[in-house]
Amino acid sequence: MPSKDVDAPGDGRLVGTDRVLGVLTELAGFPSGVTLDEMVNRTGHPKATVHRALASLKRAGFASQDGRGHYVLGDEFIRLAFAHHEARPEHIRVRPLLDRLTERFHETIHFAVLDGTDVVYRDKVDPLTGAVRLTSTVGGRNPAHCTGVGKALLATRLLTLSQVEEWIGDRELEQRTARTATSALELHEQLVETRERGYAVDDQENEPGINCLAVPVYLASPNEPSGAVSVSAVAYRTPLPTLVERADEILAVVRDLTGWQERTS
Repeated sequence: MPSKDVDAPGDGRLVGTDRVLGVLTELAGFPSGVTLDEMVNRTGHPKATVHRALASLKRAGFASQDGRGHYVLGDEFIRLAFAHHEARPEHIRVRPLLDRLTERFHETIHFAVLDGTDVVYRDKVDPLTGAVRLTSTVGGRNPAHCTGVGKALLATRLLTLSQVEEWIGDRELEQRTARTATSALELHEQLVETRERGYAVDDQENEPGINCLAVPVYLASPNEPSGAVSVSAVAYRTPLPTLVERADEILAVVRDLTGWQERTS
């Protein structure tokens, strides 16, 4: 039996916790607002159930309605999310690094962590001027096998072909572009190259027209990376060879601001 713990407005009925969270998750995908009927179509739940869930979220401050009556994420939810994000120790420690890399290279800088078969972007800094801003978002996810940050982190964990095969398991590696590695052997070879040169690359493997160079970042442990940072750029303006030519500069900035050189020497 599903758990129920949220009172409905005035009628004594309850809304399942999972359904409330499902509605909240869907609501986050509509920054411009969404109608009740649209939310019903998105979730597949009965209209009365969705309405009760939205009412519960409104009482908590996690949802609100704009002047058109459309539902949007509430200010309280946004406040809590940003307060939590800003207070994370990793965010406090990594932000100066991202700022320095942005100032030096005038490109978008990401910080991401590994979560199963995906990477999750924990922070992002865009240059103030001059560069095309990328569509990536904090909290967004991408497959680890075709991103620079993902391969930088996988290279520290999957040291043999058998480990790569075990990590892949029965699933197929998603082919995001024509350049994406789709076999265990190809991914293993890329991870070997990553370890040998000290950085990973994404040569338009996750998104056409976007390339990046990424390195692991050690903030808390000399053996386990806290995540990875990447310098990402539009390929026609900053092709991958240009990033590779400056790999030593990128590594030097990371080492200078994290003490990585002392940890790994």
